[in-house]
Amino acid sequence: MDFGVVLQNDPPASRVVDLARQAETHGFDYVWTFDSHLLWQEPFVVFSQILAATRKVIVGPMVTNPATRDWTVLASSFATLNEMYGNRTVCGIGRGDSAVRTLAGKPSNLATLRESIHVIRELANSRPVEHNGRKVQFPWSRGSALEVWVAAYGPLALKLTGEVGDGFILQCADPDVASWMIRTVRDAAERVGRDPDAIKFCVAAPMYVGDGDSPAARAHMREQCRWFGGMVGNHVADIVAKYGQGSQVPKALTDYIEGRQGYDYNEHGRAGNSHTQFVPDEIVERFCLLGSPREHVEKLQALRELGVTQFAGYLQHDNKDETLRMYGERVIPAMAEHVVATA
Repeated sequence: MDFGVVLQNDPPASRVVDLARQAETHGFDYVWTFDSHLLWQEPFVVFSQILAATRKVIVGPMVTNPATRDWTVLASSFATLNEMYGNRTVCGIGRGDSAVRTLAGKPSNLATLRESIHVIRELANSRPVEHNGRKVQFPWSRGSALEVWVAAYGPLALKLTGEVGDGFILQCADPDVASWMIRTVRDAAERVGRDPDAIKFCVAAPMYVGDGDSPAARAHMREQCRWFGGMVGNHVADIVAKYGQGSQVPKALTDYIEGRQGYDYNEHGRAGNSHTQFVPDEIVERFCLLGSPREHVEKLQALRELGVTQFAGYLQHDNKDETLRMYGERVIPAMAEHVVATA
């Protein structure tokens, strides 16, 4: 299993770069950041600094979208970074949420998402592509390599992921939800003749290492990560509106949003978000990784057995440095030892 860290591009950018450097030092393989240019700083500027300050980590957005980003500019940005730092980028992409809604826009439809994935991937892999009725290619790009990973929740988006995605991003660490979604993506891949084992599966969720046996410490960890249940609920609300409560989407993902009353994007992805009080403690525990290193390892092992190939931990809380350190010293080594022991 690979490990990633998910950061917000809050100023100062030097702090984001420092956390990325720490992540690499502690054994993480990927560094992701949010991509919402009104709420946070411009990620592609920060990506260049992260890549310059590190040697191996792969860097990309979790996630960009085809509505606020011109597809050819996105591809050019990735190809340029690859030329500068050597094929160390990845493109996480979805229909669009905070980036488009803060501009009073709407998420892209799936047909647009599918087309954008094709255009971005071809151009950023130094290949020509038909776009707007014209064959285009970067004449300066040689040997660039980019994988496109799709973030999805709903049945049709999961189907698209299995059909065209190099990877799947699930922003939720509930094993029951992950099992259903991974199976749905795999089935879609098989139906179009793709090898489902070739698709990478990334679960992204807050990770907070602390004293899991202390009720007060446990409550604090939950409060620091409750924002995530609100963010997931924001995506799920659209799915429930489209498919209904009785849809095939797991009840673990849909039932808790009944108490949801609006959402303020100015608090998106932030600890202490005042619009997430509807999220119960049980959901925070199920969707996130909280507690002692042992608890993290146990949940990660369960996710790996489901086919998860990367865990990407959000660090939007007050214990960033210590959580990174404990992953580097305890969690990541324990996961590696478990692989060796199993083998």
